[in-house]
Amino acid sequence: MSKLRFVASLTTNDNDYQMEQAAAAQEAATRLNVELEIIYAENDAILQSQQLLKIIQSNSGAHPDGIIFEPVGGTAFPQVAKAAAMAGIGWVVLNREVDYVPELRRNYKVPIFAVSSDHEEIGRLQGKQLAALLPNGGSVLLIQGPSENLAAKQRTTGMYETKPVGIQVKVMKGSWTEASAYKAVSSWMKLTTSQQTPIDVIAAQNDAMALGARKAFGEIGDSDLRARFLAAPYLGIDGLTKTGQAWLRRGLLTATIIVPANAGQAIDMLAHAVQTGTIPPEKTLTVPTSLPIVEELARKPVQNAHSAGA
Repeated sequence: MSKLRFVASLTTNDNDYQMEQAAAAQEAATRLNVELEIIYAENDAILQSQQLLKIIQSNSGAHPDGIIFEPVGGTAFPQVAKAAAMAGIGWVVLNREVDYVPELRRNYKVPIFAVSSDHEEIGRLQGKQLAALLPNGGSVLLIQGPSENLAAKQRTTGMYETKPVGIQVKVMKGSWTEASAYKAVSSWMKLTTSQQTPIDVIAAQNDAMALGARKAFGEIGDSDLRARFLAAPYLGIDGLTKTGQAWLRRGLLTATIIVPANAGQAIDMLAHAVQTGTIPPEKTLTVPTSLPIVEELARKPVQNAHSAGA
């Protein structure tokens, strides 16, 4: 059998989780002797769609055997997926709910499936972390991912399922990067009302945004206010070895949630499917874990700003 050739389309190359995705994909490809091309969409859904269509519709050289992609926007490109299936190209969606997979699987014989982090469970874990830290209630600043991003929505839904009613949440938006959270928090801190807002915990939907928020609070001119915000617990998500876990050890984060990179698993599953003719399940979910465990966080509760008179 000739060497398999896959394309992995990731959202950006300046996000630690996407970099981990790339590393996991390359490791799996090398181990399986699969030729892998990794492309990045620069957080631009239109660009990503154009890149994929160019590969699918190319008349120069053979098509890849499969495409693994993590969508930038709220859609997982159903028309592009159909074009890939019609061209005999396997199609794997990462970290997104996709309703078109069953129909394509019925109509085409190529492997078509999804591998995702369980984003609602990730959110539930973050809600449990908040409950452990704020047993008497309090206020949380939540920095979400982009509004149109399904993973961000699901993480928020899960968090609200498990956070106690006594915990109030103020939400602001980021775009998964440290710079976006820094900008959002810096803008918010320019409002007079923000300085009187009691915030007990800063929770971000990934580790990079938690660090961006911390950086912004570290630049507050009022030393007492700066010290109060910097002393608050910071929660993140992703828990990668070189970033989130390292920041946790340094005390920059109080907790994170380990979200296993799944691009490597997707390549394993796709290669096996192409080589054996078997079809994987429609959707496979990876399992997140709290670091440290929730019970350990419960041993270090936060005195909320209301009761402290802040």
